[in-house]
Amino acid sequence: MPTGTIPERARKLCNRSKGSLERVASSGAMDQRLPATKLTNWLVKYLRSQVLATAIGRIAVEIPPHWRECARGQEDRASGTLDAATPLTDCAQADQEFRTWKLTVAYDGTDFQGWQVQPGLPTIQGELQAALGRVTGESPLPQGSGRTDAGVHALAQVASFTLRAPIPAGNLHRALNRTLPSSIRVSKASTVRSTFHARHSALAKTYEYRIFREAICSPFLARYVYACPWVLDLEKLRSCAQVFEGEHDFQSFAANDPDLSERNGLADEIADDAPALKIPAGSTIRTIHSSVWEERQGEAGTMLVYRVRGNGFLHHMVRNLVGTMLDVGRGHLAFAEIPGILAARNRSAAGPTAPARGLFLHSVEYDLQAL
Repeated sequence: MPTGTIPERARKLCNRSKGSLERVASSGAMDQRLPATKLTNWLVKYLRSQVLATAIGRIAVEIPPHWRECARGQEDRASGTLDAATPLTDCAQADQEFRTWKLTVAYDGTDFQGWQVQPGLPTIQGELQAALGRVTGESPLPQGSGRTDAGVHALAQVASFTLRAPIPAGNLHRALNRTLPSSIRVSKASTVRSTFHARHSALAKTYEYRIFREAICSPFLARYVYACPWVLDLEKLRSCAQVFEGEHDFQSFAANDPDLSERNGLADEIADDAPALKIPAGSTIRTIHSSVWEERQGEAGTMLVYRVRGNGFLHHMVRNLVGTMLDVGRGHLAFAEIPGILAARNRSAAGPTAPARGLFLHSVEYDLQAL
């Protein structure tokens, strides 16, 4: 079909329907009875020939954002960058049902004020919501598996939300990474069962805290480690870590927040009301499945990594555990005092809070049947 005929035919269709291209494509009563895929192909030709902008300007029609992404999908398939077996959803369908989405997200938290959206401040949740709005025309608030603090990083944070737009998973994945800042990347996007919730469905989480041991820390590493050149007794660190394994009341290692009412009983990372965990509301009791220190050698030098896996974590809990253990490793606190600190249930009994920059949310675990 000659490119020049496309604007005229599209204009005639829109004039007859007195509506948008989306309603035209979803209507089966038009004289020409063009299928939605046919019209989508026309949109691709518009984009290629740069006629689309002129045509839309004349007929005052707005193409929904998810139509644009579907058109890109058609182009990707034609160019071979999208597998021919990948289905392209009919982008013109109206009144779509909501679908639940699961994103796995990595981010450098240095320049953000944490996960949770805050007016006028850059946050991970806020950036994801804005990106979804630009791509789909909808702005759901993504629910994270936990609310990481300002400066804390994530290797595999999980977020969930619902969308009405019938966009294929591959297209949404690609489009979000195009529009998000370079410090945030979606590693996986998929639809899941409607009952899935990133926080409520979580069973366990793993954190890593990284400590750089050399005298000089490279500026290219400084954002992601706590540079700690002091003499440390690694065996004492490991002994401390073992004490924290099992079920304990970790109130001594929870932050004394002024906004506890907004943090669901001190819980920062996994909410106390998470049905999958069965943790009573307001409880500071948590179960730590594993708590270990590892020594790693890299190009930049020696690094100590504290890895902890548990069913939930209180606000600042991991950083407070690390700060206390470092005091023991330096000889400022006796190892024999650790059980007493746990029993005290008082934040002032424990050591200092380690800096946020060394902490990484490593992974989140779910029951596969919940996905």
